[in-house]
Amino acid sequence: MTCDHIVLDAQDIDRILTRMAHEIIEVHRGVENLALVGIQTRGVYLSRRLQKKIQDIEGVEIPVGVMDINLYRDDWTRVTSQPVVKTTQIAFPVDGSCIVLVDDVLFTGRTIRAAMDAVMDFGRPDRIELAVLVDRGHRELPIKADYIGKLIETRRTETVFVQLFEKDGEDRVVIVENRG
Repeated sequence: MTCDHIVLDAQDIDRILTRMAHEIIEVHRGVENLALVGIQTRGVYLSRRLQKKIQDIEGVEIPVGVMDINLYRDDWTRVTSQPVVKTTQIAFPVDGSCIVLVDDVLFTGRTIRAAMDAVMDFGRPDRIELAVLVDRGHRELPIKADYIGKLIETRRTETVFVQLFEKDGEDRVVIVENRG
């Protein structure tokens, strides 16, 4: 049996992304040398939404990349013997840039560690930052987000599902408590 609890709806997510876009601009005092890299899958959609919001605010279109980290994960052999590799596209110079990795949920930190390794294969950025829609805690690695949409305290027995219109037909964040 499961119990679903909606913690964010479409309006919440839109407000959060607007705030995060303003925070990124404020911290960087503009958008010079700034690029977003969305982690497959939902991080890609979130990075494109942030790009649009930043463009609406600053009048500048910053570059956005797409990153698949499956082969960089330290646990991919535990998950499957044949990982599904998705697109990676970074069509801008990484050297000297400030890269903001964008993901939907920050949990153990393993995805972000893998993403940092993957970015370094493209060059040496001046800085790598992290923007996440949801930080749910339970870190296994010393990784912290620079921009957090919502901090949601969860139990390990719960799962956080981010649903985005581009992939799922609606925007919402749901916590599901898995009961044995």
